Amino acid sequence: MSMLNGSHKLKALALSIGAALITTTAFAAPIQVTNGKDSGEGSMRAALEAVAMGKADSIIVTTKDEIEIESTLTYKGQAPISIYGNGQTIESDKNIDLLAIAEGADLNISGLKFAGPGGFSIQNRGDLQVEAGKGIVVNLRKNQTGTLTVTLNDVEVSDVAYHGIHVSDCDIIKDCGAGAGGQGGGSAASIAVNAYNVKVHNVGFGRVDGDGLRVDERSEGSIFFTAHDSSFTKVGADGVELDEGQNGDVIVNASNVDFSDNGAYCQKNLLQSLLPSPVEAEFKAGEMTVDKVPAAITGSPDDKCFEREVELHKDGTVEVYEFGIDFDDGFDIDEEGNGSIKTVLYSATINNNLDEGLDFDEEGEGNIDITIVDSSATGNTDDGFKVTEEDNGDLNSLITSVKSHKNSGKGIVLESKHDGKVAALIENSKTEHNDSGKKSGLKIKGKGVITLKNSEIEDGFKAKKAEIAKI
Repeated sequence: MSMLNGSHKLKALALSIGAALITTTAFAAPIQVTNGKDSGEGSMRAALEAVAMGKADSIIVTTKDEIEIESTLTYKGQAPISIYGNGQTIESDKNIDLLAIAEGADLNISGLKFAGPGGFSIQNRGDLQVEAGKGIVVNLRKNQTGTLTVTLNDVEVSDVAYHGIHVSDCDIIKDCGAGAGGQGGGSAASIAVNAYNVKVHNVGFGRVDGDGLRVDERSEGSIFFTAHDSSFTKVGADGVELDEGQNGDVIVNASNVDFSDNGAYCQKNLLQSLLPSPVEAEFKAGEMTVDKVPAAITGSPDDKCFEREVELHKDGTVEVYEFGIDFDDGFDIDEEGNGSIKTVLYSATINNNLDEGLDFDEEGEGNIDITIVDSSATGNTDDGFKVTEEDNGDLNSLITSVKSHKNSGKGIVLESKHDGKVAALIENSKTEHNDSGKKSGLKIKGKGVITLKNSEIEDGFKAKKAEIAKI
């Protein structure tokens, strides 16, 4: 009798486990977005809520309609979320963030477009009455560990006022600051962003410093950025900006990527006349007092567009002052603290940016290792390629089949400002028609050996402390 009861109990337990598995599987199935409504059954908003509640594990967009939203689509769950579309657009005529991942969940998006209202400029700003809207926003949790991963495949972002894509591990909500300043704190997590066939354009014209793709990483943790067959163009500030503000590396692997036509939010034609004359001046000790320096510019369409720097002699009088308009770069990396920059860039197009084409800076303990292959920088308003080690780290570079020409600054700049060494192999490369002065093709600063192999530096080079070897 006891054996029979035991048998019944085992059967009951097996049925219970089976039912639980069926139920769990049902709840973990994808949920479909079947219409383009802002809310309600079948909407994207309802699907995000279902995944956050554990009723689904992913979202498939089946509607053929565009998805029109009136307020930010927010995912509040911590579990990874995947959203699969087939070319549909999530759009709004409001100046809002389009999609926000609020609690540091891993994000995977495929086959979707994100479009804001557009029409922003320094004369039609998006940050005066409300916060300027972004396309895709991912915020990490304060206690997050491990690596947050954001993967975008066949994704397009356009026409938002601020950053097109923003991944933030920074506890200063509005303005985290650049990596060189290291402002704000963050979690111990790293950030990995993967962009495959991603297109970001016409974003960042609604407020100053609006980037195509922006990653802010603070405290412990590194930035890993992978991009293939992607473009970050016609952006108000930097096409891509990676800011690693404290301890951690920035590691980049990118191929067939376009960083062009960026940095024009601060419109030169509107602001140039507001600069003092002269815009820069140098003085002997005791010659110029601080109160005589032109004041910071106010009353412009956006006063944050102006840079003002004053350096003093030991006696407190002015050594030099300089004013300028803050334009931005094609591809910008700032790494500050204990960490290095390690980059492989293949088949990159970096043209017509309003500041440097490529601008990498490493400050604090760490080195720079950079490989650039089959890439070009043309028509940038400052240097074509600029890589700077601000402290005692080494700068190692391999530059192969690269062309830098018709840039208003130098063609290629490799510099270590302190005791670090600069080593470079530049092969099958060419610089020409850069700057308007002499020796503008290649600038080297720091001790080391620069090897030129089958390369033409037609506009000359300047090497301070470095040895140039031609083979």
